[in-house]
Amino acid sequence: MDGIGSYLKKHTEALVKDVGIEAACAVTGKSKATLGRYYSGDDDHADRFMPVDAVAAIEAVAPYPHVTAALAELRGITLSRDGAEVRAEGRVNSDVIVLSQRFAQLMAEYNLSIADGVISVNEAKRMLRETLALQKILLEMKLHLEQETA
Repeated sequence: MDGIGSYLKKHTEALVKDVGIEAACAVTGKSKATLGRYYSGDDDHADRFMPVDAVAAIEAVAPYPHVTAALAELRGITLSRDGAEVRAEGRVNSDVIVLSQRFAQLMAEYNLSIADGVISVNEAKRMLRETLALQKILLEMKLHLEQETA
């Protein structure tokens, strides 16, 4: 499977796991097996991707648009929210604290992962989860900064 296909499958898996497989099945009307095929890395399913209507349905209930963000990243595009979903209690100072804590978690995960000189697939997945969490925080921080400058 090429790099782009693998990248999209990983983000499709992150999206489904973010909302939960049962919820993803409910909003798309698709079975667990069908959804699993969309992000499977097996050669039998290498050319099978989640249809855009299913992505839209799942992202409508997800806290973060994983697949849309991945597609944007592939084109070098940055996404931003309209501000309606920004954490009400958070502002830039609290964002910096949360960002620092998540970055520390990523570094701790990296330290554990590299201890034996090799980053395993499971370790890489854990680090990917941390980087996605950092990405979410940075997006909220960007929105808070935009609000403060408006």
